[in-house]
Amino acid sequence: VGQVYTTLQRLQRAGLVESDGTEGGNVQNLFRLTDSGTTELTSWLRTPPDDAPPPRNELVIKVMVATHMPGVDVHDLLQVHRRQLVERMQEFTHVKAQAHADDVALALVVDAELFRLEGMVRWLDDADARLAGRPSPAGDRTAPADTGGVAASASPTHEVEARR
Repeated sequence: VGQVYTTLQRLQRAGLVESDGTEGGNVQNLFRLTDSGTTELTSWLRTPPDDAPPPRNELVIKVMVATHMPGVDVHDLLQVHRRQLVERMQEFTHVKAQAHADDVALALVVDAELFRLEGMVRWLDDADARLAGRPSPAGDRTAPADTGGVAASASPTHEVEARR
């Protein structure tokens, strides 16, 4: 909560939000966008995120290191991480099922995380198949390397079975 008010105070100093003047007690201080704040927010919403530097992905780093470490059972390592990801997917699916039907914002956030997690599970399956010398389970869904790795299919089902 402290970080929220620190950020709101910074936005207020910048003239992007203004307080309704309510202070103290059990009443929360309400803030609203100023005209400048609305303009800035609209601009920010329409600006694509900067995806230029690749994000640090700890799981990718672990798999990369494991492939170069003698004595590491990479298949087992991949399955451990796969199970953890599937468990997280189940948690998010439960959150979505418990959410109010009108809460579209929550559904969108949960779906984004489900898509991300499913992508990582699919990547682990592909890595496992490659390392074992089998054909990729992604089949035709994996684009050739010259497309920058963009998947041909962008409609994950959110149903991923846990392999034991």
